[in-house]
Amino acid sequence: MTLDPLLQPFQLKHLTLRNRVMSTAHEPAYSEDGMPKERYRLYHVEKAKGGIALTMTAGSAVVSRDSPAAFGNLLAYRDEIVPWMKRLTDECHEHGTAVMIQLTHLGRRTGWNKADWLPVLAPSRVREAAHRAFPKAAEDWDIERIIADYAAGAQRMQAAGLDGIEIEAYGHLMDQFWSPATNRRDDDYGGALDNRMRFSLRVLQAMRHAVGPDFIIGLRMVADEDWETGLTRQDGLAIARRFKASGMVDFLNIIRGHIDTDNALVDVIPVMGMRSAPSLDFAGEVRAAAEIPVFHAARIADVATARHAIAEGKLDMVGMTRAHIADPHIVKKILSGQEDRIRPCVGATYCLDRIYEGQDALCVHNAATGREASMPHVIAKSTGALKRVLVVGAGPAGLEAARVAAERGHGVTVWEASDKPGGQVLLATRHARRRDLIGIIDWRVQELQRLGVEIRFGIYAEAADVEAAAPDVIFLATGGLPDTDVLRDGNALVVSAWDILSGQVKPAERVLVFDDNGAYPAMQAAEMMAEAGSSVEIVTPERFFAPEMGGLNHAAFARRFQQRGVRITINTRLVSARREGNELVAALGSDYGDAITERRVDQIVVDHGTLPDETLYEALKPASLNLGAVDYEALVAGQPQESLRNPAGQFRLFRIGDAVASRNIHAAIYDGLRFAKAL
Repeated sequence: MTLDPLLQPFQLKHLTLRNRVMSTAHEPAYSEDGMPKERYRLYHVEKAKGGIALTMTAGSAVVSRDSPAAFGNLLAYRDEIVPWMKRLTDECHEHGTAVMIQLTHLGRRTGWNKADWLPVLAPSRVREAAHRAFPKAAEDWDIERIIADYAAGAQRMQAAGLDGIEIEAYGHLMDQFWSPATNRRDDDYGGALDNRMRFSLRVLQAMRHAVGPDFIIGLRMVADEDWETGLTRQDGLAIARRFKASGMVDFLNIIRGHIDTDNALVDVIPVMGMRSAPSLDFAGEVRAAAEIPVFHAARIADVATARHAIAEGKLDMVGMTRAHIADPHIVKKILSGQEDRIRPCVGATYCLDRIYEGQDALCVHNAATGREASMPHVIAKSTGALKRVLVVGAGPAGLEAARVAAERGHGVTVWEASDKPGGQVLLATRHARRRDLIGIIDWRVQELQRLGVEIRFGIYAEAADVEAAAPDVIFLATGGLPDTDVLRDGNALVVSAWDILSGQVKPAERVLVFDDNGAYPAMQAAEMMAEAGSSVEIVTPERFFAPEMGGLNHAAFARRFQQRGVRITINTRLVSARREGNELVAALGSDYGDAITERRVDQIVVDHGTLPDETLYEALKPASLNLGAVDYEALVAGQPQESLRNPAGQFRLFRIGDAVASRNIHAAIYDGLRFAKAL
């Protein structure tokens, strides 16, 4: 027995949940043909292996054809989903984890030009900015049809052996009926709150008729839209009480805020630099007022906050969703007394930003998440000959390669030229709002200490030094340097985003930032300079700024740019720069014509990614067994690199991370994992 509040079981109707930790519904976009096939299943099973009590699948599964997938959603209206969900559920049950699914009709929160090209539907003809569709107003026959679809979807999930379902009611069709911002009807489904709830209660009645009184049904509902035209806190509490009184709802999963724009969504799903657990107290208020089991998740990223939520009676089940994307074995590590080994969620929100950009969810610093079929979360010991491994560079790529190689049992040493680990991550963390990224580095350094790996600082490695160390395998993680040589004339007059981020160059009064990379460095530099009082204009040749940065982080930057008067100019390219007196003249052109305009500024900052530092690599290649070559087929298959291009070679040589090409943190860590796991 344990006194840890997080580890206490929770009784939900007939279902005993083994602890108080859950993963709330989200759509990782791992589905295939709208079905939760192998990749989807393994993702949830890994969390079950890690000790979680409840995994809520889908984010969410759509119940009707005229609710086309917006984020790779599962298709709950198809009978084929039953065996796929049954296999997922059975495997999670084998590890002691309960499984539920979130069902929805997206209403206006999707697009019309996909799937079956059916009209998007909503209670009223009110367009959602995020998805831009102009919906038709739901007719009587639509309402009857969709109610039946909800009931049929619930039946399918009961047939698949799930423990329950959760209806999505924030930003989707059900709560679009509740909200005065989206419901302008004058019939029985509009006007007074009882009328606006009529659709929801009819859905619940149909579901209960389909699955019976014992099957668990809950709602993930918005209880305050925090919006002058939307649902108030008082409305939300009234809705929660009505659901409790109906006797048809077993739990509520509480949301605060609205999600019709990127700016609104970032308050519901906070990113790095924003307040931790911003709606936890509010969820606790709903629990007390409605006297019904309450779940909640919104940037509850650490065990201490989750424990507090349960201990103080604010929640019955605490959602640590992004935290489990970073580390699916949180509960297992708590149980084994290894809480300090939990890989931290740093709030980068790379996972969800990718989803909202139409890609699959990936964790910025756990490259095994979503790749469970080929990448391990727990590194197995090598069964072959142990090797001497030298890693040159202690950025994210080098630290990950060192960690994985050491877990395999190899003898590992890390050399780093500077006086501390981190590489380019250290530059990013100089931006106060993104300082939590240091957790990526700190966790790996701590793991290397546990594994007995030495990191030697202040070593500017030369080929002779490396060869004298007689390693069997060398990982070059030496990164890159800013590439500012991109102008027709005047390259010597510009500084890099790194110069600003590092503090080596102070911001001037009038600054032009040329972002030809589309990622974070230019955005961070622009924000830091604006906060220092500079007048800043960002110029980019893209159709919109920072395309490598997703909508949630975009919103966080855009807010500050708006506050500080940062100007953004798209479809424009910096062609050249020249000095005139004390000013710099930036010549601006376009890919769409020949016209040139000019800006007179005090400073020009350029971000065009990095160029790999290849000096050491080129010096070591001739002495390597593989001559630096990588067998991509073996790499992708997770097999050892056995290429022998130079039988007289002394070691195998691999470049990883930005030492190969300018990419991002996830790519660097993925390199480190997949090369080292096969040693």
